[in-house]
Amino acid sequence: MRRVGLKRERAPAMRASGVLLAEGASFNEAISRLSQTTFVPKGIYRFRSHEAANRHAEDCLVRGMGRLAATRLKNA
Repeated sequence: MRRVGLKRERAPAMRASGVLLAEGASFNEAISRLSQTTFVPKGIYRFRSHEAANRHAEDCLVRGMGRLAATRLKNA
């Protein structure tokens, strides 16, 4: 296994600090931006095979990218 970077995890803080609060808020914003781009509607999905699940994910991605492109084209 190849290690590319080094991330040091901090020990749990006993007292809150502004720096930790800012880092938490920045992490929360990054995660919320990611969830807007998955294009898969919320819900519980059951599939008979992995192929069917992959097909569904690809279909959602294609439809979502199409909607995004149409919105960007309209706003340009």
